[in-house]
This record gives sequence, C-alpha cells and structure tokens, in this order.
Amino acid sequence: MTLLTIKDISKRYGPVQALDGIDFEVASGSRTAVVGPSGSGKTTLLRLIAGFEAPDRGRVVLDGETLADGSSIVPPHRRGIGIVSQDGALFPHLSVADNIGFGIERGAADRERRIASLIDMVELDRGMLARRPHQLSGGQQQRVALARALARKPRLMLLDEPFSALDTGLRENMRKAVARVLQTAGITAILVTHDQAEALSFADQVAVLRDGRLIQAGTPQSLYRCPRDRETATFLGDAILLAADLGDGFADCALGRVATDGAARGGRGELMLRPEQLQLSACGAETSAACTGRVADVEFGGAVCTVTLALEGGAPLVIKSSSLDLPEVGSTVGITVLGKAHVFEGGPKS
Repeated sequence: MTLLTIKDISKRYGPVQALDGIDFEVASGSRTAVVGPSGSGKTTLLRLIAGFEAPDRGRVVLDGETLADGSSIVPPHRRGIGIVSQDGALFPHLSVADNIGFGIERGAADRERRIASLIDMVELDRGMLARRPHQLSGGQQQRVALARALARKPRLMLLDEPFSALDTGLRENMRKAVARVLQTAGITAILVTHDQAEALSFADQVAVLRDGRLIQAGTPQSLYRCPRDRETATFLGDAILLAADLGDGFADCALGRVATDGAARGGRGELMLRPEQLQLSACGAETSAACTGRVADVEFGGAVCTVTLALEGGAPLVIKSSSLDLPEVGSTVGITVLGKAHVFEGGPKS
C-alpha cells in the first residue's frame, strides 16, 4: 500500500532548478533513502514533503490527503510528519523529559507514562529523563530527538542526515537502532543522506537524485547490481568499468570473455563489475581464471584488502580481496569473474 506519492514535483530558486519533474512513491511501513551529491536536490525534496517550501509544480499526497498542489499547501504543523535533523535541535533549557513531551499536551492524563514509554522505545535509561541535552552524548541526543518526533505519532518520519555528526562506529549503531525503533513503531521513514553505505543498509528503497532529477529508484540490491549509468554505479560504490564487445549474453573485454546480464545485444558497449566479483588465484593452480594480471600494489585493510592489478594493454584494476593469502607485489595471479557483468544501456564513454 502506498503512503506517500510525489508527482511531477519541481522547484526553482531564481536561475537554479533545484528539482525537475520528480516522481516516486513510498510504501506504507517502509524505509526510503534519498541519496545524491551536494546540490542534487535532496534537502529541497525533504522540505517540500515537510511543508517548509511550496513546489512550483506538482503534488504531494500523504495517505490519500493532498498536502501540496503547486503553491497550494497544507502547513507543516497539520501534516502529521515528524522530523529529525542533523543536530537533533533539542531545546537546551528543557530536560530530556520535557523535550520528549514537548508535543504532548501538558494536561494529558497519560503524559508521564507516554514519555517513559518513548524513552524505553529509543533504548535510553529512564534515569536520563532529568538531564539536560548538554549532559548527553551525540548519539543519546539523537535518540531523544527521535523520541520527541515519535511523541506526536506521525504518519511519516523525515530523517535529514541524522547520523552525519557521529563517529563512524556510533553511526552504525545508531542507524541500526533507529531502523529497529521505526520498524517496531510501524512508522514509514525517508532518510536523506550523502553516505551511500548508510542508504544501502538502512533502506528498503533507494532514490538517486542528480542535478534535480530522479535518476533511478529501486531496492538497494537492484541499484547496486544494476545501476542505470556509470555515474550512479560509481556513486553507490567502487566499480570496475570496462569497454567491451557484446553479443549473445557474453562480452569480450580486458578480463576475457564474461557473462552479462539483461537482454542480449551486440556491438560495442560498456559493462560494470563490482570489485568483490573478481577472485584472485595463484598461477599454476587449477582455476577457471579468465585472464591473468600482475600485482602492482597491495594495501592492507584488515578483513578486506585492496589489490591493484596491471593488465596487459589495459588500465589498472582495483580489487577487494580477503586478507588471507594476499598475493605479493610483482607476482602474477589468475583473475576469475564471479556472477554476471552489468551492461549499461548506452555505449562506452571516453
């Protein structure tokens, strides 16, 4: 069931076209991540959904209610939408309890119970209710901000880069905790982030914006494995891009003959492999290696290491490899392609 529909949304700021004809839907109870480089229109889209801006054209419909139809909009406080921003925006002069309960009527008979239930929901100790925001860590402040947004029982939760100010380890823990809380509460959420790994791990649906346009939307797996173009491919992770001669479900490229996805077509084209699709083996061992390469560099990175290979007559290839049995620099290794290569719709670019 669709909860949110964005239809032909456009927004211009003077000469800048911030959004241009955006169409997509968000399913009830799902988590959507909106990603894209700086200036792609992510924050503008979030502000239009929240009601802080009016679109020049297009409609925003939430649970059957039209929130925006061109310049005619429902004000933010009547939309039933919760927002958690990058810094949490807690009230510094209020206690944690008063921050969480800010959207609950003072005279409500169950106010204290609801506040206690909310702090339990975001997995914080009730002993923190008497503290002020400056007495909390960054991650704790974000949990309080989430609890405050949940207190109003929103139909939709907007998350505007809420983890970007946190340390790497804490970001991952917070991302998992927030996803767990939203799922438990049955709240539909939209996350705006510039972190591709964050988007892929958090969301059921990922929408990629570029230059104000929606380039592609789908499941994280489909976008990662089958991006529409090379820009999307490289934005969502490390990618190996190779020119190739296509034909009959296979392609001849610098890695030899590899299987390809999609409908069979012939001619010159460009294909993509993710680094984890290339497997190295010692030359001389029994393998199904498509080709060989010389190890130009090895960068140790713990569980996953980076190996740079030089191919005869081709550009260097960067491969992710297990730290076990790493090849030595200068040695020759066999290269096996796992799975199928993805073929872009257009031809190769220079």
